[in-house]
Amino acid sequence: NFYAFLDRMKYIRRWALMRSSQEENIMEHSQQVAMFAHALAVIDTDVFKHSPDMLKTVLFALYHESSEVMTGDLPTPIKYYNPAIRDAYKQVESVAAQKLLDMLPSDLRPAYDEALSPSDPGIEELVSAADKLSAHIKCLEELKAGNSEFKKAAEQTRAALERFDLPELRCFCEEFLPSFELALDEMD
Repeated sequence: NFYAFLDRMKYIRRWALMRSSQEENIMEHSQQVAMFAHALAVIDTDVFKHSPDMLKTVLFALYHESSEVMTGDLPTPIKYYNPAIRDAYKQVESVAAQKLLDMLPSDLRPAYDEALSPSDPGIEELVSAADKLSAHIKCLEELKAGNSEFKKAAEQTRAALERFDLPELRCFCEEFLPSFELALDEMD
């Protein structure tokens, strides 16, 4: 049932507490996060001469929301209301990820174990940054569409991006983020 469960990611809506001009589900969000995580890993490798494991980074980004097919998407204001809720939700996500792994034949589980729960904290940080970048870009898109409901979220996600101590993220934000505020006709 592993793949059938993951296919249901397209039914889990993000931003449930917000009026969105364009709905987003966790499947499309995960694809965007994987793309941004890859970009951050490429910048880290080619510009800053580090060597993050790109395959593991992209795989974790692709699967980073998979446990939400069982838990749903808990809105950020609830998830981070206090440390006890945040920690409890992390435990729930961990149990859900294990339940997903248990749906696979035992000989396939090792290949997905690292994709669902990476052992490298550097990978988790890159994907967390890519996840926050995706959220910020969603806010920019909503603001560009005239939806002022995302104004505060845009400020909060931008502040969260600035708290990351990742030169590759700063590089991405300086080089690529401004173009997300442009209309199609303004892009070269």
